[in-house]
Amino acid sequence: MNEALAGRLRRAFAGRRNIVEKKMFGGVCFLLKGNMLCGAGKDKFMFRVGREQDAAALARPGAKPMDITGRVMQGFVWVDPARCDARALKRWIAMAEACVGKLPAK
Repeated sequence: MNEALAGRLRRAFAGRRNIVEKKMFGGVCFLLKGNMLCGAGKDKFMFRVGREQDAAALARPGAKPMDITGRVMQGFVWVDPARCDARALKRWIAMAEACVGKLPAK
């Protein structure tokens, strides 16, 4: 896990009581209502944007399809942290919340 990336997400969520941090997949994920919202891996951010927002997400700077097992996971994207300043990070979080906020709580 990249502690610097996790720290950037922690700061973005500071003061939010509805976000839970959990170690997953060799990194750290942040959950909203028990659903995966975003995370920090070894060298990039992960955001759950939903299938409906896949094309819009992939058109953003630094975004790539999420591929862990050799298959693209639709609705999830990797984001290059070098292309993601504080303002962009807030926009990515908002996009992920637009998707995950619609899901039932787990």
